[in-house]
Amino acid sequence: MESLQGGLQGRTVGFIGLGLMGRPMARNLAKAGAALVIHSRSPGPVAELAGEGMSPAASPAEVAARTDAPTDAPTDAIVLMLSDTVAVEAVAADLMDALRPGHLVIDMGTTAVGATRKLAEAVRAKGAEWVDAPVSGGTVAAEAGTLTIMAGGTEDAFARALPLFQAMGQRITHVGESGAGQVAKMANQVIVALSIGAVAEALALARAAGVEPGKVRDAIRGGFAESRILELHGQRMVSGDFTPGGRVATQIKDLKQAEELAEQSGIQLPALGLSLELFELLAEQGDGGLDHSALYRLFFK
Repeated sequence: MESLQGGLQGRTVGFIGLGLMGRPMARNLAKAGAALVIHSRSPGPVAELAGEGMSPAASPAEVAARTDAPTDAPTDAIVLMLSDTVAVEAVAADLMDALRPGHLVIDMGTTAVGATRKLAEAVRAKGAEWVDAPVSGGTVAAEAGTLTIMAGGTEDAFARALPLFQAMGQRITHVGESGAGQVAKMANQVIVALSIGAVAEALALARAAGVEPGKVRDAIRGGFAESRILELHGQRMVSGDFTPGGRVATQIKDLKQAEELAEQSGIQLPALGLSLELFELLAEQGDGGLDHSALYRLFFK
């Protein structure tokens, strides 16, 4: 779906969590015409976006209190873009008393499936709606407004969230009921992690065998091994620039959640377990803050 510019005039949207992904996502909502009420744990990003015309709030509860949500204003929403399940649960607890019938809470981070389903039930008990809508594409897609968005929730809640998604993303899919978006994101993260590992090992093999990894990458581009990971992360491995887009620490968190979901679902995923071990080893050697493509460093540090 095409991103819509200017399609949110007259809407007030809360946005909580202004990290690497949250800042450009909030900017794209504002670009589409929404009035943003913002909150984040770190004051720096709040001050930065306040300087661009967004309105800061002192707490998640204040965000909810300042986003007008009568039942006939279906696009008023509170977007969460937080680091992990613990942070989502803490913010949701602060939001809960301030929620009113008609509020729409959209969690766009990667949150555990079980916790997501419990939060959705608690929010619905307030007469509000919860949509889990994790994203893929990293900071590049967040800045361009071309994120892939995978959503879970009721049909009505998804329809209410769609105009916001169209301002932030390009490929938008309603996967199913509450938690389904997070299941899709777990599957996405398994593919991303294993693909990073495959590209890292392939380029490491080239280097160890005395052939320029960049030339090998160029040679196999466009063939059956072509992928977004080879294109973007392969280049990061070749250049040695591991400025974080998606951090190693975040990849570890996501893989642990995927492993937990696999256990709960009664399935064994051995390659997932090995990938998690490799990323944990990378973090142990001090690279947890780097981009997850830094897995390449594991072979040559």
